[in-house]
Amino acid sequence: MIKILFDHQKFTTQRYGGISRYFATLIDAIEDSGGAFSSKTGVLYTENQYLPGASQLLNNRFCRPFFRTKAGKSGLYKLNQYYSSKLIREKRFDIFHPTYYDLYFLSDLKKPFVTTIHDMTYEILPEYFWAHDPLTEFKRKNIERADAIIAISETTKSDLIEYGNISDPDKIKVIYHGIDTLSEARCQPVSPLPEAYILYVGDRSGYKNFFLFMDACREILNAQPSLSVVLTGGGGLGIAEKEYLFRNRLAGRVHHINASDSELNYLFSRALVFVYPSLHEGFGLPILEAFRAGCPVLLSDTRCFREIGADAVHYFEATSKEALVSEVYRIIGSEDTRRKLVAAGKTRLQDFPIEDCVRKTFELYKSLV
Repeated sequence: MIKILFDHQKFTTQRYGGISRYFATLIDAIEDSGGAFSSKTGVLYTENQYLPGASQLLNNRFCRPFFRTKAGKSGLYKLNQYYSSKLIREKRFDIFHPTYYDLYFLSDLKKPFVTTIHDMTYEILPEYFWAHDPLTEFKRKNIERADAIIAISETTKSDLIEYGNISDPDKIKVIYHGIDTLSEARCQPVSPLPEAYILYVGDRSGYKNFFLFMDACREILNAQPSLSVVLTGGGGLGIAEKEYLFRNRLAGRVHHINASDSELNYLFSRALVFVYPSLHEGFGLPILEAFRAGCPVLLSDTRCFREIGADAVHYFEATSKEALVSEVYRIIGSEDTRRKLVAAGKTRLQDFPIEDCVRKTFELYKSLV
């Protein structure tokens, strides 16, 4: 039996999110491996919705009220990190797979470790990030020290080789994210919801190109009184975003919804089009989620999106508001176009089964023992 240790990082910081769901999927697959693998996760308590409460020593009716207080939340990261460090020092595992890039474990770790690189956006577009953010340093040291590196796309692998100072490219293994392609997306209705809307999913920070998206939508909404925009994920709207909506008289036409995974599937299933305008990504899991839910997809024309979306989506020039407006009209104005995109998305989805992601990851684990 090969024993895998996962740490706490993304389970502590994410309630929902692609990275924590990726690791939770691996943990679930290990549980179903028939004894070939076992896992331990360095989490005493988390609000993450993917990790079973039974696996958390402090997730009980006595401790939960404390961790939901301000004091409990502020100390939770340090507490879970202490527990992860304790498990690392005990060495009762074969492979360590951290869930993000914090370096707390390097001095104590004596076993092989795998790091998953989700993108190289910070390195490629540094102008969009805080100059004192330690993430790029942390990621570089993970890359240098790791015994194996999982890149989630060929784009990410090539970015790693170009920007990551990789001395041995052979230790990079491309393993695509996957999704359950065998069953329909589980949907939880969201109410109230506009009748017709354009959907935006995820973070709204600079490189995500959110304000170009909103500038395009402002023009479209002004011409289409029955149309709305739905935003989900990325936390509540910030002051600057609320002011933008106020200045442009869009506050009643743009709705932000904090959605669970099943509610997100419902939002995809009802949208006229899902627009993903990001300037750079490492994969783009919402693309697969949109395919599964039967939602037409419009992507910025980037290397990664071409790799994942192929010919199952429409593209627009990433920095052109005019191109974005034109492509949105092309999709929302034609039921036949939307139907063809949905069919193409269902076909493309079959290239990303979660079983492939799990199998290739397990093969990588075996190669390190």
